[in-house]
Amino acid sequence: MESDNSRSVFDVLAEAAALPSTATTMLVDKYFVDKPAASARIFRIYREVPLHYHEECDEHLYLLSGGGTFHLDGEEFEARPGMFLCFERRKVHGFPRIAAEPLVVLAIDVPRRRPDDIVFVDPAEGDARTFMARNA
Repeated sequence: MESDNSRSVFDVLAEAAALPSTATTMLVDKYFVDKPAASARIFRIYREVPLHYHEECDEHLYLLSGGGTFHLDGEEFEARPGMFLCFERRKVHGFPRIAAEPLVVLAIDVPRRRPDDIVFVDPAEGDARTFMARNA
């Protein structure tokens, strides 16, 4: 669901709980702020996310719940609640393994990440349509 950019206070945990329990895409997200200079959103990961990168934005991710393995630029890290991950555009990243669900992330993208700004290292593993759906 797109943000109307008129609110300033959000109950992140309540919004995370309202994300659907299943999805046909890898992720479903909900924007809190959606402006050209930056976006703030939450997303839930439903299945492993292959290695990919974004051409136009830097990402700042805070893991709210769940866990697994996070891959960033050739290294793998244990991802667990409370982890804050920061990386620049074009850095290859992904979640190759989900160990605990629901895996929910708070994301701040600078500038705003367009929904189609996704490049999979192996194009056969996904595209913008299979990557993310908006929570309506």
